[in-house]
Amino acid sequence: MGLTIGVDIGGTKIAAGVVDEEGNILDTHTVPTPPTPEGIVDAICAAVSEAGKGHSIEAVGIGAAGYVDDKRATVLFAPNIDWRHEPLKDKVEQRVGLPVVVENDANAAAWGEYRFGAGQGHEDVICITLGTGLGGGIIIGNKLRRGRFGVAAEFGHIRVVPDGLLCGCGSQGCWEQYASGRALVRYAKQRAAATPENATVLLGLGDGTPEGIEGKHVSEAARAGDKVAIDSFRELARWAGAGLADLASLFDPSAFIVGGGVSDEGELVLDPIRKSFRRWLIGGRYRPHAQVLAAQLGNKAGLVGAADLARQG
Repeated sequence: MGLTIGVDIGGTKIAAGVVDEEGNILDTHTVPTPPTPEGIVDAICAAVSEAGKGHSIEAVGIGAAGYVDDKRATVLFAPNIDWRHEPLKDKVEQRVGLPVVVENDANAAAWGEYRFGAGQGHEDVICITLGTGLGGGIIIGNKLRRGRFGVAAEFGHIRVVPDGLLCGCGSQGCWEQYASGRALVRYAKQRAAATPENATVLLGLGDGTPEGIEGKHVSEAARAGDKVAIDSFRELARWAGAGLADLASLFDPSAFIVGGGVSDEGELVLDPIRKSFRRWLIGGRYRPHAQVLAAQLGNKAGLVGAADLARQG
């Protein structure tokens, strides 16, 4: 199969891109994300049609946040869109006249990294995305493992602290409450309130109060050497690395790939994640260690992965 289109549904924009067999994006078209479910379907179809102009397109892959059924056709539940058992594949196929595959967006990003990014050369890879929340994807034996019902790899909602912090999913103590962009900001606010003398750079980037701290402030302050910002990244990394050690006990991959906005800080967060992973890996003195790698495709991973999964059929 030749050219396919990948679609990435974001909170503010929907991006469609024409992708070749080598993972290169040849053309893109972006539209704002509408506020209604039906508007989003319309926007997906419009983006696909515009991106595909002048190209011979053979299939479309859509990355959607939420639970996607085992037939890769229906969005069973989407946390940020009012989709409940939404027959997205059928709706888009009828409009664009092409075969459509629907995939969880974190799975699509994991596949993109495995095929064309940091996962190349590995057969067994676990991907985690440290963004606003925490997502993931499982590739074992060169195959994307989605589980019997299609909703595997929701790593962010593994409970790591019994009766811990309340999560948006309704449970308590979920991993993403301790290792995510939201967690990073919470750590920074707490530390800045407790020791403002160690957060002068961080506080200066906002409105001067702990409540005014945003994620971008923590990143910038950490790069400038702010102690509270650096310690906040280390706390996030401690939880992330410990979680990877648990995943190693489950899956025994050759590599973990860490993506998402938090990972954009590179070794500032990756080095302490690796140290925490080694600290908490059961039998770590006697067993091989998986590599912990930075994702390479950035925010293109989901689009490229969705397009390639459409190619796989």
